[in-house]
Parts: sequence; C-alpha cells; structure tokens
Amino acid sequence: MFCGTGRIAWIDLSSGKVSYGELGERARQKYLGGAGLAVRLLGQDLTIPDDPLQDDSPLCIMVGLLTGTMVPAACKANVCGRSPLTGWWGESTVGGNWAAGLRGAGLDGLVITGAAPRAVYLHVQHGMVEIREAAHLLGLDTYETTRTIKAETSPETEVAAIGPAGERRVLLAGIIIGGEEARAAGRGGFGALWGAKNLKAIAVEGKERPVVFDREGLMDSIRAHMQALRDNTITLRQYGTAYSVKTCDVSGDLAVRNWAGGKWTEGASRTNGQAIMERFGEGHYGCFGCPIRCGKVVRVTRGPHAGGFAHGPEYETAAGFGALLLNDDPEIIVAANDLCNRLGLDTISTSGVIAFAMECYEHGLIAPGETGGVDLTWGNGNAILQLVEQIARREGLGELLGQGSKRAAEELGGLSHEFAMHVKGMEPSYHDPRAFTSMALEYATANRGPCHLDGMTYYAEGGSFNPALVGVMSALEPAAPEGKAFLTKRMQDLTAVYNSLGLCKFLLRGGTGPEMLAGWVSMATGWDMDAEDLMVAGERAFNLKRMYNVKLGVSRKDDTLPARFLTLAKKDTGAAGSLPFLGRMLAEYYQLRGWDEIGVPTPGKLAELGLLPEKDPAVRFP
Repeated sequence: MFCGTGRIAWIDLSSGKVSYGELGERARQKYLGGAGLAVRLLGQDLTIPDDPLQDDSPLCIMVGLLTGTMVPAACKANVCGRSPLTGWWGESTVGGNWAAGLRGAGLDGLVITGAAPRAVYLHVQHGMVEIREAAHLLGLDTYETTRTIKAETSPETEVAAIGPAGERRVLLAGIIIGGEEARAAGRGGFGALWGAKNLKAIAVEGKERPVVFDREGLMDSIRAHMQALRDNTITLRQYGTAYSVKTCDVSGDLAVRNWAGGKWTEGASRTNGQAIMERFGEGHYGCFGCPIRCGKVVRVTRGPHAGGFAHGPEYETAAGFGALLLNDDPEIIVAANDLCNRLGLDTISTSGVIAFAMECYEHGLIAPGETGGVDLTWGNGNAILQLVEQIARREGLGELLGQGSKRAAEELGGLSHEFAMHVKGMEPSYHDPRAFTSMALEYATANRGPCHLDGMTYYAEGGSFNPALVGVMSALEPAAPEGKAFLTKRMQDLTAVYNSLGLCKFLLRGGTGPEMLAGWVSMATGWDMDAEDLMVAGERAFNLKRMYNVKLGVSRKDDTLPARFLTLAKKDTGAAGSLPFLGRMLAEYYQLRGWDEIGVPTPGKLAELGLLPEKDPAVRFP
C-alpha cells in the first residue's frame, strides 16, 4: 500500500483492550483520510452517542492521506466526534509534528471508545498502542505534561495533551500539541471528551515516512511549485497570521467589542503581528514539512507576565483577546494566549465568552457582586486573565462561562441572548460576515459551527486565493450576494479535501488548487485521480457531516446567524452599511448542494455521491 499503512487502532479504554484493523483501498479512494474517513466511521459504522461525554462516545483521530509525505505542509490530523460544546458534528484540525509522528509510528488513525477507570495516556510505537498509567500527570498543565512524558520516553516523542480545563471537562477545552509550540485542536470541546475518558495524553514515537508511488515525479512537481508558495507567504513567515489584524480592521473584517464596534485603528496598530513580534519576538518555527514557518516564538522579559518562551498568538487569538474585548495591550494578549495553551483552552471560544460576560456586565445582567471582585469593564487586562483561569478551573464566574456563550445565556436569561454570539452553540471565528458576505453563508452552514477554515471564502473575496481555481470566473463584490452560494459550496468542498489529505490550508496562498492536489495524490498513491474526482470526494465528506447533523435534528432553522450580524451594520470601516442577504443566499446554496428546502440532502444527491448505507465497514477489524 502506498501513502500509509492503512492500519487503524481501536482502543476500548473501559476494558483496556486494543485491536487493529485494516483500511481497505476502496475506502481510501472514496474518503481519502483525515476527517473524510472519520465521518464515514462515526456516521455509519459507529453509533452516534446520546451525550457527547458519555463513556461510549466514540472519538476518531485520523491523519490525512498525504500526512507525513514530502508534500509541503502535510502535517495535519483531525480529531472528530460529537462535539461536547455544540452537540453537533465536531471536527478539530491540528498541525505541528504529532500527526507525522503517529503515521511514523505505523498507524493511520485511532478509534477510541469507553472511559478508563483511572487516568491514562496512550503510547504509540512500532504500530502498537500501549495504555499507560497517568496518575502522576493529573493537574499538570500541557507544557509540564509534555516534558514529563518526553523524560519518560524519548526527547523525540511527540505529545498531544489536555490541561486542567480538559480534566475538569470544561466545554471550551482543547488538545495541545507539542508543549510550548502549542499547536491546538481547540474547537468543539474535545479536551472535555478526553477528560471524560480519563485520557490525559497520547504520545507517539516514530520516524518512518510513507512510501509513495512516484517519488521522483512528486518531488519535481513540488519543486516547480515551491517558489510561488514562498512568494505568496512572506508576511506569514515574517509576522505570523496576526499580521492581518491591521488589514482586517481597515476592511471591516475585524471583530470589535463583541462584534458591535466599528473601526479600531490605534488598537489594531498596537496588537497586530508586526507590533507583537517587534516587541516580544524571539524566533520562528514551522510544522512538519512546512516551508512557510508561520509559527512565532515570543517572550515577555519584564513585568508581571515575564516568563519563558511561548507560542506567538495567531490572528484569531490576537483579535479575540484584543479588539473583541477592547484590550489594546499586546502583553495581555501574549499572556492570555500562553495561559490558554498551558491550561488547555480554545482561545476563540474563551475570548468569545469573555466578551459575552463583559457586555452582560455593562448592561447589568451580571452584577459586580457576582464576579468575585473581578471588574469586567471593557479592556481590563487583569480581568481577562482572571477569567481565563476561572474558566479553566471551573471557579467563580468560570463555572458559568466554561459552558460557552449559548448555555451561559440560557442560564442568565433576559437580554443576555442578544450578546451571546454563536452559531449552533459555537462562538464564531473573528472574520466578520458583514465584510465578506460569503462568510455569512459559510458560518451558517459549516458543519462544526461558525469556522473560518471550513470554506475560507474570505480568502477568495479578499484576494489571498484566486477563486478561478474552483471555477469562480466572475468578479466578486464583497457586499453583494451574487455568486456567493457557488463560491461557498466550492470552497467548502475544497477545504474538506484539504482536511482529508492532511494539508495546511495556507497552501491556498500559493495557488494550490484541485488540479495540483489531484496530481500530487495520483503520484503519491498510484491512483488515477483528476481534479473533479477530488472535489467530489470533498463534497462527499461535507454531505456526510451534514447527514451526521441531520440525524441529530439539524435543519434550516439552525442555519442562521446572531441577529447582530444581520441587523447591525458597521459605520466607519470598509464594510460600512453592509448586511448579508442570508435568506436569499441560503436558498440558492441549498439548490446547488442538492438539498431540500429545509437543508436535508436529497436521496438523489446521496445516491450520486455513493452515500447510501453501505454493508461493508470502512475498516475491517478481526
């Protein structure tokens, strides 16, 4: 078998039994790998749990088809299951070196069921999984956990771990990869699911690289493409993703004051990636096989937040702990980012629910006497850091906020629901759908919740990616609805391909579209696959995720946005006066998708994609 072993480990933590299965070649061609394969297993071969945190709630961790190969930035794994935060389909994608390490250790994926009677971690090496005691790791943060496991195993071990937030089953908890390098599977609350399973960490040891079908041809193609990739990622390499805070402010794409604010010129200048690197920057790093190296190393050397080297804040984190909260102190952003990474919290949902709390406090829905002495006025940096700690440890106001904005508003009642910015129970990424109206459609229909990476249509509308590569040949007007349904569908299908192949989506900046990807897949596997074959595989994965949600009751009623996005226009940005025509775009989108009027894929569409129930499992276990 080319491009992986096809070997999948099934770990029943309740019994301590581990078995191994083989992924068939037909299933690989149909679902590719990563999230595409995970949703096939979770949606058809396994039972969807009634409660995402119950003992038998299944969890799939899959590497992409190309993960660990010489393809640039083939570094991703997908953590999938029923989201503890939303209750819908959950999918969290993470880079770093861990995914290549899992494949290098001889496995293409893990299926984890049950719950261990006591704390454990998994050790993977030579194609085998060992369940090890982890009582000594309880209470440690993710950095400490990583260092401890490396000391017990090898300095070359790659570690994925939860922190105190996951141990306490906080619904905003994520999984941190690589200790201080802190690549995160943050979204959806999967750290809470690990905590519910008494799973503290997964350590992988392995350097084997997948055998590819046409190594010379693949290398020639990659070399020919590398210059375009480097030329179009210079700012990412210099300043990381946070460089765009300032440009997003100008275009109206930046989330300010819980999405109710407008332009934030001075604050954006102080909190963008260039300003952060000039003040705190110590270096750069990259994920496995990545020439972009967008990871930044920062360090606060003086004052109350001085400490060791840490991962530099990404755009979402800089925007969330900056503009969203009206905090213009970059030191607080760096400290909040490091604290979330140590404690194991998703920086997007955590900053989002803090913004909710600050607006509730402003309107008297949270009284000063209910905060434990924390002053929740906008921009209060100390309050931000205190709330991060409280959320992770479920203390004080953190017990309420750690459930996410939707549940917190349900408990508070009154007008608080107006300030709870979420779609399907998840706080949105920090790209404003009033700036690029395709993002309104993307947020409303993304299977895991409002995510900028499940479509990345703002990349096409903002000029970072040529939409002609996905068949969009006419000019796109950011504020207009025309052409957005087609763009959104095609980009959602393409990003589903990326998640199934295990690739970083920043390759899009170099023009890495379906044609090039299909060529790489064909040379890596020996299959005869063209661009449309690949896009159909992405469409298949997207529809499988939709069907997972349909089984749980999702329909058009859920494909909506917070009222603030639909009724409150910005006044003083590049998006001034713009409001998305969501209903009009949604009707066209459903038609293009082959879904009925309430958003359910029709039997004809499922048959066309080969998604009628299959008798044979995707993975055969003895």
